[in-house]
Amino acid sequence: MIHTKTYNAKELKTKKGTIVIEGPISSEKLASYDFHEDLTSFRIANKQHKALIEIAGLPEGRIIVARDRQNTVVGYVTYLYPDPLERWSQGKMENLIELGAIEVIPHYRGCSIGKSLLQVSMMDHAMEDYIIITTEYYWHWDLKGTGLNVWEYRKIMEKMMNAGGLEWYATDDPEISSHPANCLMARIGKRIQPESIERFDRLRFMNRFMY
Repeated sequence: MIHTKTYNAKELKTKKGTIVIEGPISSEKLASYDFHEDLTSFRIANKQHKALIEIAGLPEGRIIVARDRQNTVVGYVTYLYPDPLERWSQGKMENLIELGAIEVIPHYRGCSIGKSLLQVSMMDHAMEDYIIITTEYYWHWDLKGTGLNVWEYRKIMEKMMNAGGLEWYATDDPEISSHPANCLMARIGKRIQPESIERFDRLRFMNRFMY
């Protein structure tokens, strides 16, 4: 599969200043930007910056960023193939990619940056050639920092993913099934063929008794 990437950008005017949402960006461009020290949801900021630069260099890897006027990254979303250890990679589907991470610094939360990152992601027409999935687990959510309970956070997360066209899908995946707030969400591109949807369905339900 040829992974084409078409750059898109838009300005988002917030009460805290104008933010540029852009991508997919190259690893070279991402390396030239500063990376905000508060982007620490997954690992310390400098290591996360390095990890995103590597993802941007992958054939299927896509990084969309939110940056301020000083070229400091204050938010991002990643797309890449699922981890080889996850069930979603077992189908060896070249047209299935995962929204692996989305993060916005606390200072800009509530400014619709998350929604805008997803909207700019889907401005690339090549996204119609993919099944895009995301797995949401409540233990990854910043419940303490936001002061929200698990169901309030889930509602906000789901609404944000809906802005990118991702919808809730049932699955018998043990980790997702381990808590009712966890969920699988996906967006099936307009050019996805029925056989790919069938393969995706088999990945969603690998327990024969539930399929």
